Amino acid sequence: MNKITTYIKSINAPVALFFTTLAVLIIPNVALCFTEDMPLLACLTNVVLPLAVYWLVMTLNHNPGKMTWWLFLFIFFAAFQIVLLYLFGSSVIAVDMFLNLVTTNPGEAMELLDNLVLAVGTVVVIYIPVLVWATILWRKHRELTHDFMHRQRRYALFTLVAGLILMTASYGTDRRYRAELHLYPVNVLYNLELAVQRTVWTSEYKETSRNFRFHSVATHPADEREVYIMVIGETARSMNFQLYGYHRPTTPLLMKTQGLTVFINCKTQSNTTHKSVPMLLSAASAEDFNRIYKEKGIITAFREAGFHTAFFSAQRPNHSFIDFFGEEADTWVFIRDKVSNPEAVKDGDLLPYVERELRKGYKKELIVLHTYGSHFNYRERYPQNLAYFKPDNATEAKPSNRPQLLNAYDNTIRYTDLVLHSLIESLNAQHCTAALLYTSDHGENIFDDSRRLFLHASPKASQYELHVPFLVWTSAGYDKLYPQTVAALRINRRKQMTGSASAFHTMLTLAGIKTPVLADSLSVASPEFKVRPYHYLNDHNEAVKE
Repeated sequence: MNKITTYIKSINAPVALFFTTLAVLIIPNVALCFTEDMPLLACLTNVVLPLAVYWLVMTLNHNPGKMTWWLFLFIFFAAFQIVLLYLFGSSVIAVDMFLNLVTTNPGEAMELLDNLVLAVGTVVVIYIPVLVWATILWRKHRELTHDFMHRQRRYALFTLVAGLILMTASYGTDRRYRAELHLYPVNVLYNLELAVQRTVWTSEYKETSRNFRFHSVATHPADEREVYIMVIGETARSMNFQLYGYHRPTTPLLMKTQGLTVFINCKTQSNTTHKSVPMLLSAASAEDFNRIYKEKGIITAFREAGFHTAFFSAQRPNHSFIDFFGEEADTWVFIRDKVSNPEAVKDGDLLPYVERELRKGYKKELIVLHTYGSHFNYRERYPQNLAYFKPDNATEAKPSNRPQLLNAYDNTIRYTDLVLHSLIESLNAQHCTAALLYTSDHGENIFDDSRRLFLHASPKASQYELHVPFLVWTSAGYDKLYPQTVAALRINRRKQMTGSASAFHTMLTLAGIKTPVLADSLSVASPEFKVRPYHYLNDHNEAVKE
């Protein structure tokens, strides 16, 4: 022990911190060379050029502790990047990741962090000691010598020149190469800029959409009572639904439900909630997503057609388009804000709100529900007395826990089955023209293959995140009055479609609402529905063709 203490005291602490800071900052650059599909020149550029810049910055002041803290933003990026690589296995910090930081509620974030022990522990061990060390040296005014600084500045400049030559060569040999896309942390700063831009546009939404009108009209008989429910699922992937051929009994009630149409080939256009749910609630899609900043949502389309509207959410408001579209309703409630213990809220707690709304007896009614569905931590999404698949108590995000994580996830699907069945029973009890549409915003990774991916919102979406359920139920009364619409549902059920592009238009068709915004070719309730090439909305809001 004395030898170790003597050795530590013999180390030139300012010099050691100088090089340690460089080492921990460059870790993500080296890691990305292995996780990303980059040519050798791009990989070398990705390490040499950022290292040179960090190196040069560290020579701007004789106190390395101060300079380490001046580079804190990049230390934060480095820690964030390591956690994301642990989760998703590849890709730099995306625009959506920054937006998730401001749209994810604190409780949900803590659930995630509590169960990423290995990843969080790694960044704590690597980066916190460096910051503590920097603080001590800064306060003690421990400085580097002039000769050391002069030498290091010269080395840094030589390395910078080498890095610039490598970047020039990267541009010259690869026409796809762009620093804002392929050079860390330039790409992260670029994504942060885009995230800030989108946040500003979102904050201006109420003004930019103020004069928008759907000019929608109802075509069904005015004296006919109609009730439509649209249920937005959360993190539910179709492959775990018994309805889609899953080997486990996750949807036993829906399996026996008459009037249910199951669309077997549905994908989402985004694996992030803050983009996919607004697309479900509006006419925006991957191909024209930016219209979302100036148009209103489906609730306003129904209101203009004379419908009373209600929006109930099992999630917290987060000042996003989900809130904006929900608050367009005549009645809107975020039920977690109404209880003393919001973390105990389950999707079943939405049912009494629906029952109260139905008892009001409006002639024309639209109810939109935003559920908490199957989001991680899965075990918190269903009552424990309804846990069917066991054991389900392991929550830490690691591959060895997959059996229990899958049990818990399947329990969330089985609970969704119960909630949807209860809604359908409530609609049947109204003895009126009624329909229900359910789909999910995106799916989920649960360590399903050799990539060991977990959760969702990865910049490179997996098939587990893209395939989602899309269900339409119609009442017996609806079937008698609108057999052509029901026939279209049956005909289109096997066709390739995207929930985020079709949900808006399908709901309007079901309700017989006409508007210039309605695209029959996107409505699976229309005989004019057409299969279109699949497009995915990437991190830069560009429609990428599969």
